[in-house]
Amino acid sequence: MVRANGAVSLRELARVVQTSEVTVRRDVRALEAEGLLDRRHGGAVLPGGFTRESGFPQKSHLATAEKTAIADLAAGLVEEGEAIVVGAGTTTQELARRLARVPGLTVVTNSLLVAQALAHANRVEVVMTGGTLRGSNYALVGSGAEQSLQGLRVSRAFLSGSGLTAERGLSTSNMLSASVDRALVQAAAEVVVLADHTKLGTDTMFQTVPTDVITRLVTDEPPAHDDRSATELQALADQGVQIAVTGGAASPGTGPGVDSVQTGRQPRRDVPLPGQRRNHGAGPGQQLRNALLGEQPPGERAARVADLRRR
Repeated sequence: MVRANGAVSLRELARVVQTSEVTVRRDVRALEAEGLLDRRHGGAVLPGGFTRESGFPQKSHLATAEKTAIADLAAGLVEEGEAIVVGAGTTTQELARRLARVPGLTVVTNSLLVAQALAHANRVEVVMTGGTLRGSNYALVGSGAEQSLQGLRVSRAFLSGSGLTAERGLSTSNMLSASVDRALVQAAAEVVVLADHTKLGTDTMFQTVPTDVITRLVTDEPPAHDDRSATELQALADQGVQIAVTGGAASPGTGPGVDSVQTGRQPRRDVPLPGQRRNHGAGPGQQLRNALLGEQPPGERAARVADLRRR
């Protein structure tokens, strides 16, 4: 399946072979040890994935439920009459489908998929960059795209990518795509990154958005066993990135403006930071889950303990 598609999700593998994701994860680990594929959070890719970029058909089948939830949450950040830029990607395509309901919106994009999702929206103006079409992700790239963005200023940029780490920020596997994404960032007062948990802790060749320029990250809650993603979220929060998590808690408060993006920000307290009381018996994944979902009230907790003792 990996050879045919370039990438595959653990969920899809489990469905096809009719077994659990735990079993699939173990088998994928064994295949990686033999050099037949490279593991990624939530899936697997062909060897050499650090430089290889999957095409749109492969990406569109990875973490689909997570991308849908992320798009729902991110759409709530956009206000009526706002002007924004939206980059290329399967997650930003999901966002565009929801933005079609925001009246008076102006969307600047280099993505044919984003433009298509908004083509029939009432009272939404779509502005496309110039450039050369890159067929693998249906995006316009090159000097034409970058030049068309010069002098542009909008409130927010919504971007996705191939990987996100606290050390390097957002990155992608293609040089031309990275260059256009950097131009999109220069046009925006705030930068919102849309990345599901499978991209957290993954680093690819070309940096697009340094961590200190990212205003907000919209992501899904990592699985309980995924300590790596939870640790990466913690590190991003420590550097001042606001974290909004689907199915958990969106980061409270208003986002910083242009000055705070350019001159540095105070860390947000949306996920646990050093010095906060933690459950030391739990790993980072469970710590993040506790922070997002909160502890049970004392009465419910006592009843739960009594029930466990009876059992």
